[in-house]
Amino acid sequence: MMRSLLLRATQSARHLLSPQQRVGQTGAGARNMAAFLRLGYLGFLRSLFVPGPHLLPRNLAVGSRCFHASVGLQGIPPVKVFMPALSPTMEEGSVVKWLKKEGEMVNAGDALCEIETDKAVVTMESSEDGVLAKIMMEEGSRNVRLGTLIALLVEEGQDWKQVEIPSDTTASPPAPSPAPSVPAPRKTESHPGKLRIRLSPAARHILDTHGLDPSGIIPTGPRGIITKEDVLRLLEQKPAKKAAEKSPSGPPSFPQPTAAPSALPTASAPSAYPRPLTPPISVPGQPATQGTFSEIPASNIRRVIAKRLTESKATIPHSYATTDCDLGAVLKLREELAKDNIKVSVNDFIIKATAVTLKQMPDVNMTWDGEGSRQLQTVDISIAVATDRGLITPILRDAAAKGVQEIAVQAKALAKKARDGKLLPEEYQGGSFSVSNLGMFGISWFSAVINPPQACILAVGQSRSELRLMEGSDEDPKLQQQQLVQVTLSSDGRVVDDELASKFLENFKANLENPSRFALH
Repeated sequence: MMRSLLLRATQSARHLLSPQQRVGQTGAGARNMAAFLRLGYLGFLRSLFVPGPHLLPRNLAVGSRCFHASVGLQGIPPVKVFMPALSPTMEEGSVVKWLKKEGEMVNAGDALCEIETDKAVVTMESSEDGVLAKIMMEEGSRNVRLGTLIALLVEEGQDWKQVEIPSDTTASPPAPSPAPSVPAPRKTESHPGKLRIRLSPAARHILDTHGLDPSGIIPTGPRGIITKEDVLRLLEQKPAKKAAEKSPSGPPSFPQPTAAPSALPTASAPSAYPRPLTPPISVPGQPATQGTFSEIPASNIRRVIAKRLTESKATIPHSYATTDCDLGAVLKLREELAKDNIKVSVNDFIIKATAVTLKQMPDVNMTWDGEGSRQLQTVDISIAVATDRGLITPILRDAAAKGVQEIAVQAKALAKKARDGKLLPEEYQGGSFSVSNLGMFGISWFSAVINPPQACILAVGQSRSELRLMEGSDEDPKLQQQQLVQVTLSSDGRVVDDELASKFLENFKANLENPSRFALH
C-alpha cells in the first residue's frame, strides 16, 4: 500500500508540472526530482500513520511543515564551546558570569561569558554564529580544566531546547603517532553510569575518621564536589558505626601506664586532658568547637601567586641593596605642576626615574629564561597593584619614552582595570622590571620578591622627615629637615651582581633627586 501511494504521488506531482518543466526534467534531473518528491511524501505519510504522541488528525498544512523541518534542519550537530586558554600559563579557569542566556542569539565576536584565569577576569568572545542552546558550566563553576565543554550552540532556526547533549565533554586531543613496537597500555574498564566521587580535603578527612561511605551523599559543591557540610549533614542523620563496633561495652578505655617504682610518684591515674579519638568538628547552627576552622577555597589567581612566589624564592638567588632618597625636589616640582592643574604622585616620579635609569643601564633591563639572560630593547615597568583577588602587575609599556603626566594617567587607568578584573592579557604579560610601593599603607621599609622571569624589583616605603647635618655656604654644618624615602632593590644574582645593583641605586638616587631634567620628557 505504501509503495502504491508513493508511485501515485510521484506521477501526480509530475503532472502538476508545466509542459516546459516536464521537458526539462529528463535524465538525472528527473530522477532527482522523483526522489525528492518521494522523500517528502514519505515524511507526510509517516506523520499521519506512524504511532506516537503526535498521532492526531493532521491536514496537509501540518504535514508540509513537518516535511520542511525534517529536510532543512534536523540532524545538524551542535557547535561545542570549550574552555579556552586565555593566558600562556593558564591551566584551568572559573566561570564568573554568563553574558548570554540560553535561547539568545549569539554572533561571532559577541561577549559570551567572563572567565577568571590565573591572572585576571577575561571576557570570552564567541567565534561562531548561532543560538546558545545549553550552558554546561554554570556561573561559579571553579577549576574547569582547559578543553572542557562549557556550552553548546545550534544554528538559527533549530529547536535549541531539543539539543543533543554529547557524551564526550572534553576536547579530543590530537591522535598520537602509531608505535607498533610498543604494546598499547591496558585501559581500565569504564562504567558510563557510574560517576567518580569528588571530595574536598576536609570532607575526605571526616569520612576517613568516621568510616563513612560517601556513595550515598548528595554533593552540593561546584562540579559535583562533596563538601564538608555535606558530610556533616550525613553525620547528623547517621552516626558513625565504626566507633560503636570498636567499643561495644562502653566508653573507650585509654591505655594505662605501667606501675612506676616506689621512689617515683605514681602515674597510674588517667591524664586530666586525654587526647580525643576524633578531631573537633563544627556543626552548622551550633557554637564553634575549639580547634575548628573554615575552609576557604583559593581562587585561580591566589593559587598562581602562591606557586610563582614559592618558585621565585626557591630558585632565584635574591640579593638586596637599600638606600635613602631625598624627595625635596620631587615635592617642590609636584606643587608647581599642581598650580597648572597637573596631578601626579610621588610614585609616578619613582616609575619615571626607574625607567630613565634602566635606559641608562641596559645591563639591568634583563630577564632570565632558565638557561641564560636576555637584554630587552624596551623598558616595560610592571607596577604592583593590590586587589581583592590578590596582587597583579599591569605593565607600563615603553615607560622611558613617556612623561610623568602620561605615566600618571596610564598608571591610574591600569590600576582601576586591575581592581575591576578587566585587564587584557597584553596588559599584564611580560615586563622587564617591577616597582612595588607600600608607602601608602604606612610601611617604612620592606624587601619584595622577584617576579620571574624579571631580574629585579624595587620596593618603595613610606616617606619620612629627618633632621640631618648639611654643609652650609660658609662650610659650617647646619641642621636641615629632609623628606626621605627608603628603597630596596631585590636583584637576581645570576643576572645582576652586587656591584651592578649598587650602581643602579646610585643612578636612580641621582635621577629621583633631580626630577626637573626628565619630568615632562
